[in-house]
Amino acid sequence: GGILDLSHPMIPEAAQGTYKISASTNKGEQISHAFEIKEYVLPKYEVKVQLPGVITVLDQEATLTVCGKYTYGKPVMGSVKAEFCRHAFRFFWHTQEKDICKTYELTTEKNGCASQTVNLTDFALNKVLHDDSFEVNAEIEEFGTGNPIRCSIWTTVLVVEFRVKCRRDSGGVSKKTEDNEPYVVDRRGPEYRSAHHHAAAFYSKSRSFLKLMQAGQNIPCDQDATLRAQYIIQGLELKPGQEVLDFFYLVCYKFCDTLSGLFTSQEVTDLAPFAQVVVYTVMASGEAVADSKDFPIQLCLKNKVSLKFSSVQKLPAEKTTLSLQAQPGSLCSVRAIDQSVLLLKSEQELSVDHVCDYYYFFLSICSLDRLDSPVPMAFNMMPQSSDFLMKGKAEEKKETIRTFFPETWIWDLVPVGDSGSADVEKMVPDTITKWAAGAFCVSSVGFGVSPNVGLTVFQPFFVSLTLPYSVIRGEVFTLKATVFNYLSKCIMVKVTLASSDNYSFRDCDGCQYSVCLCGEESRTFSWIVTPTALGTVDLKVSAEALRTDVLCGNEVAIVPDVGQIDTVVRPLLVEAEGTPQMVSHNALLCPADGPVEKKISLLMPEMFVAGSARASVSVLGDLMGRAMKNVDRLLAMPYGCGEQNMVKFAPNIFILNYLKSTGQLTDPILDKAARFLKSGYQRELSYKHDDGSYSAFGKSDDSGNTWLTAFVMKSFGGARPFIFVDPAHIENARRFLMQLLKPDGCIRSVGKLFHNGMKGGVSDDVSLTAYVTAAMLELDANAEPTVQRCLLCLKEAVASQLDNLYTTALMAYTFSLAGDQDMRSKLLTYLHQKSHAEGDTRHWERAGASGKGLDSLEVEMTSYVLLALLSGPAMPDFNMDYSSSIVRWLAQKQNPYGGFSSTQDTVVALQALAKYGAAAYSADGSTTVTVTSLGGLNKEFTVDQTNRLLYQEEKLSEVPGEYTITARGQSCVQAQVSHQLGTKDIEHNFHVARLDEQSRSWIDELHSSSSYQGNREETNMMIINIKLLSGYILDQSSLKMMRSDRSVKRVDVEEGHINIYLDGVRLTLTCQDQPVRNLKPAVVKVYDYYQTSDEAVAEYTSPCAESKSLPVSA
Repeated sequence: GGILDLSHPMIPEAAQGTYKISASTNKGEQISHAFEIKEYVLPKYEVKVQLPGVITVLDQEATLTVCGKYTYGKPVMGSVKAEFCRHAFRFFWHTQEKDICKTYELTTEKNGCASQTVNLTDFALNKVLHDDSFEVNAEIEEFGTGNPIRCSIWTTVLVVEFRVKCRRDSGGVSKKTEDNEPYVVDRRGPEYRSAHHHAAAFYSKSRSFLKLMQAGQNIPCDQDATLRAQYIIQGLELKPGQEVLDFFYLVCYKFCDTLSGLFTSQEVTDLAPFAQVVVYTVMASGEAVADSKDFPIQLCLKNKVSLKFSSVQKLPAEKTTLSLQAQPGSLCSVRAIDQSVLLLKSEQELSVDHVCDYYYFFLSICSLDRLDSPVPMAFNMMPQSSDFLMKGKAEEKKETIRTFFPETWIWDLVPVGDSGSADVEKMVPDTITKWAAGAFCVSSVGFGVSPNVGLTVFQPFFVSLTLPYSVIRGEVFTLKATVFNYLSKCIMVKVTLASSDNYSFRDCDGCQYSVCLCGEESRTFSWIVTPTALGTVDLKVSAEALRTDVLCGNEVAIVPDVGQIDTVVRPLLVEAEGTPQMVSHNALLCPADGPVEKKISLLMPEMFVAGSARASVSVLGDLMGRAMKNVDRLLAMPYGCGEQNMVKFAPNIFILNYLKSTGQLTDPILDKAARFLKSGYQRELSYKHDDGSYSAFGKSDDSGNTWLTAFVMKSFGGARPFIFVDPAHIENARRFLMQLLKPDGCIRSVGKLFHNGMKGGVSDDVSLTAYVTAAMLELDANAEPTVQRCLLCLKEAVASQLDNLYTTALMAYTFSLAGDQDMRSKLLTYLHQKSHAEGDTRHWERAGASGKGLDSLEVEMTSYVLLALLSGPAMPDFNMDYSSSIVRWLAQKQNPYGGFSSTQDTVVALQALAKYGAAAYSADGSTTVTVTSLGGLNKEFTVDQTNRLLYQEEKLSEVPGEYTITARGQSCVQAQVSHQLGTKDIEHNFHVARLDEQSRSWIDELHSSSSYQGNREETNMMIINIKLLSGYILDQSSLKMMRSDRSVKRVDVEEGHINIYLDGVRLTLTCQDQPVRNLKPAVVKVYDYYQTSDEAVAEYTSPCAESKSLPVSA
C-alpha cells in the first residue's frame, strides 16, 4: 500500500459550485469525492443554540440559550438576534394559518452566552395546523467588527405527557394506561397512547438460572475484554462433594470457536462489529442451562495511529513538536488546519466512523456498528498551565511580531520507519486560533486513522489593526488598534505606534495610550496618520503590559511571563497623486569585440507629481531572464479574458524550451513554470465552447473566435511536454478550425475579433489564414492536405498584393514553417526593403501609428520577421548579425517586467527572443557592467555562467539624471533603467465625459461615459480602469447590476481597482468604516487593450471630500 499525494491548483475565476474528483485503479475500482468552490470568509467563532430536546404541549416555558465562542476558546462579546418560529402547514390549494414567530434581541454575557425564557403559550401548542417542531435561527454580531455568524436548530414538540400507570396481565404483558382528554375539533391536548413490553417466560427443570450481564459500554477494540455472568444453581443438581462446576462459552462472528480465559485485544479486534456470546453449563442430570447475548465492539482499525503535540497551547511563532505513532513501516499523511475551516465543513473530517461507513461494501477493515457515543476526537492531554499566564517573577520580556496567517498549516507525508514513531517539528503560525491536526497511515498491516488533536495558539493579550487598503499621499486617515486582554487579572497596557520617516501622526484629541485593561476586556486606540512616502508603508503597532505600582481599581496590575509585547505589522499602500507612469530604457550589450557603452537620460515631463519619481538599474546575463523573473506579471494590465489569460500561459512554454535546449533548466524553474501552465490551462478551459472553440469571454459570447481558438490550440500542443493536456481539447479545436475552411483555401473569421492587426480590408482573411496555418504547422510540422489548401490561399495573396506589412511578416513566418524557401526568400527580401535601420537596430513600422508610446503591432510584425529568419535554413543576406539588430530593437522595447505593450506582441516577441537566444547561446565568458552618473555613482555588476539568470538591481537616486552603462567582457548582457513617476496631464484619443458624483447619505454614485476620437474606424476591446477613492469599497448591488448589463463583458475587482470590459459604466461606491480626511481625487483611465497608446484619463472625487471627515457607515 501507499499514499498518492497530488495537488490541483484552482484558478480565481473557477465557477462556484460542487465539483467531483474521481480516482480509479487498473482493476476497475473507482472512488469519487465531492468538494465545493465558493466565496467565503472564515468564521472566527462558532455560534451554538441550546433548547430542550423535547417540548410537550403542557409546557408553559422553555429556555433558549445562544452562545458564541472563538476558535481559540474564548467567549464572544456581541449582540444576539434570535428568531423562534413554529411554522404553519403549507397546502397547495390554500394557506389558512400563518407562521408563528417571535424575535428576541439580546446581548451576550461575559461567558459569551445570552439566554431568553420563551413563553410557549404564544405559539399555540394546542393547534393542529402547525408543525410539531420549532425552528430557531440565531446570529451573533461581534462588537467592534459588526461581523455576524448564524446558527439554526430544530426541536420537536410532543403532544404526549408521560404519566404512566402499569399493570400486568395474565400473559406476562405490562401495560400502561391513562385517561385522554375529551376530543375537540382543531384542538388537541395531551394524548396517552398504549405501550407494551413482553416479558418472555423461560423454564428450567432444576429451577437453575444463567444470565450474561450487559457490558456498561461498547467493548473497546484495543483493550482486553471481561464478560460477567450471574447464575443460580440449585445444590441438589451437584454431585456429592462437587465443588466446581465448569461453564463453557462460545464467541462467534464469521465462525464459532470455543475460547477460554479473557479476550485479548487482537481477538476483540477480529470480532468486530459485534461478538455473539453463548455461555452454558451441563448438570449431572444432563440438563443444559444457557444464555446468549450480542456485545457490540467499538469501531477499530488494525493500524493504531496517534498524534500528540508537545503542549496543548503555544504562543505565535513558537516551535512545537507533533509526535506521530503508527504501525512500524507506515507511511502517514499529516495535516493541521485552522479550526475555522472545520466550522465551515466539520462533517468532512476523516475519522474511523467515516472510513468504516465508506468502505462497508469494499474492505473488511473495521467494525460496522455505530457507537452509542462518537469516537473521541481529541486526546485528553495536559491541562492548560497557569504558568503560561504568569510566574510571578521577573524574566526577560518576549515580543511576538505576527505576519503569518495560513488556513492550512501542515500538509506532509511522514514515514514512521521501523520504530513506528516520528517527530515533526514546526513553527507555529501567527493566527490566534485552534489548529486541528489529524493523520491517516497505511502499512502492510492495514489502514489507520488518528483521533484529531488540537493545538491552541494564544497569548495573554493581542492587538488588531483597522486601516484602509490604500491611500493617496497626503491624505489623512484614522488608524485604529484594538487590544484584547484574556488574562484573569488586570494589566496596565501601553500601546505605541512606531515612528517612521514614511508617515507622520498625532494623537487623537483626549486619547490615552496607557490604560488599565482588566480580564475579558478590550479597548480601541486611535491615531491620526498622514503618509508622506510612496509605495508600501509598514505600520507597526505594539501593545505592552507594563510593570506598575498603579492600581487598576482595587487590583494590582500583573505582567504575564511570556507574550508581554504583541507587535502587529500591517502594510499600507500609499499611491502618488495623478496617473502612474512607467518608462524603461533597455540595452542589449555585447562587448566581445571591445567595451560597449550606452548613455541614458532620465528626464521629467512638464506636468509631474513632485516626489513621485523612482528609478533603478538592473542587469541580467540572459536575454530571457527578465521575462523568467516576472512570468506571472509580464504586463501591468488585467488578465480577465480568454486571450489575455494566454499571456500567463504561452511564455512559460518558450522559456522552458529555451532553457531545455541550452541546458539551463533546473527542477525549481520547471516546477514554477509548470504551476503557471497548470493554472493557465485550467483557466483557459473556462472560456471553451461546446464545439471545441474558444472566445474572449467563453459561453457569454455568441460563438467561439477563430483566431483565439488557433492560439489556444498551438499553445496547448506546446505545453504537452511539461504538463498533462487532454488531447481531446486540441483535436476539438482543430476540427472547429477545419470547418471554417472556404473553397479558396482561406479561413473564415468567426466570432468577435479584437486583434487590431487582423481587422479590415482584403488582408483580413489572409492574415487570419496565415496565423491559423502557422499554428497548425507549429502543432504538427507534417502538413496535412488542409494546410496545403491554406498555403494556396496565401500564395494567391502574395501574387496579388503585399500592401500590409503585418500580413507580409506573418506570411513570411508561415512559409518558413512550411519549408517553402522560394516564398520565404521573396517575402523576406521585400520586408528588408521596408525595414527601418537606426544605428545597430532594425525594425518595421506601421503606417498610421500614433507615434506616442510603443506600438504593439510594430513589435509583433518585427517579431514575426525574426521568427521567419530563425525558422528555416540560413540565408546569405540574412545572417545572425542581421537577426541581432532586430533583437537589439526588441530588447530596447521591453517593459520593466520583461513583456511589451499588450498581450499578443508580448507572446510573439518572447517566442522570437527565446528562439534567438537558443540559436545564439554561448556558455563561455563573463562580463562586468559598470553604471556611472554625473553625480558620482559608480556601481559594478559581474555576470558569468553561474549567475546569468540572477536578477541584479540597484536603486538610482539621481532623478532626473544622466547615466552611462559600460560593459566589458565576452558575453552579452541586458541592462535596463526603469523610471516610475506620477503625471498630471496626458494627451489622448479617447474622451472621458464629465464624471458626475452624487451623494446619498453614506453612498456616493459615480457615472462615467467615454467616446473614441482617434483616426481608427473602431477601437479594439476597451478597458475602463477605475481606482476607488481611499476608504471606499464597491457596493455589491451595483456590481451585480453591471454584470447583468448586456454591454458588459466582464467586471473584475482587485486591489482597490475596478476593471470593466465595456463602453460605459454606472457605479455605486460605499464608504468603508475607515474615515479619511483631506481626500485626494482618484483616477478613471480608459484605454484600448491592444493599442495602449490610445488612452484617456480623468479624475473624480466625493462630495464628502471637503468635509472634515468622511461619513462612516454603520
